Amino acid sequence: MVYQHILFDVADGVARLTLNRPDKMNSFNAAMHAELRHALDSIQTQPAVRVLVLTGAGRGFCAGQDLADTEVRFVPGETPPDLGDVVERHYKPLVLRLANLRVPTIAAVNGIAAGAGASLALACDMVVATQSAAFLLPFAKIGLIPDTACSWLVPQRLGQARALGLAMTGQKLPATKAAEWGLIWEAVADDAFANSVTALAQQLATMPTKALVRTRQAMQAGRTHTLEQQLTLEGLYMRELGRSSDYVEGVAAFLEKRSPRFTGA
Repeated sequence: MVYQHILFDVADGVARLTLNRPDKMNSFNAAMHAELRHALDSIQTQPAVRVLVLTGAGRGFCAGQDLADTEVRFVPGETPPDLGDVVERHYKPLVLRLANLRVPTIAAVNGIAAGAGASLALACDMVVATQSAAFLLPFAKIGLIPDTACSWLVPQRLGQARALGLAMTGQKLPATKAAEWGLIWEAVADDAFANSVTALAQQLATMPTKALVRTRQAMQAGRTHTLEQQLTLEGLYMRELGRSSDYVEGVAAFLEKRSPRFTGA
């Protein structure tokens, strides 16, 4: 596929996926969704990829859905578009692909992340934002609810009071406060942002990939498991990882007092 609305490259184990509609603040349209699905699926088949960095071109990360896109555009006098169908065909598969990706994911939020754009960032394992960035849940201002898993992700991280406050008022949440509240991993100075994201991506790219992904999966499962169920799952994952090449290498490196050389296997 020739990409028109995203940029995608892989170097040194790091896949970098950039939303590339800067004139539209990288807002989603149907074509961008198709390209995102294709790129994420390609990562699943590339063993050399050890981490994904997802970011936006220009001055913002993503402004959410492009309301001028033909699939969602409201035309007075005509039957309103089926927004539930749009969620089912585009946003649900996007979030599930990220949640089930075989490598850890980093959202590098370089500006405003609004609506589904905020949800997209929060669907990644870690979020690093510039201090000048902000998160915005403006759904109620046009008579909708937070979607793209936002109604699940934000309460899980912030609790009901703050999640409802953000969703009902549509107020901007500055990145610094988002980090303080625990919504994101880190807010860094704008001039240090690129280097910070690169350093984090390089760090994760040299770590035991399977262990990082199983950590994500274990913590996701723990939200609904009983204590006994979680202990059982931990045992299953530990049995699997204890037979991995990276575990053998990690123990050998520890005993030999050297840096491990993980391969993701």
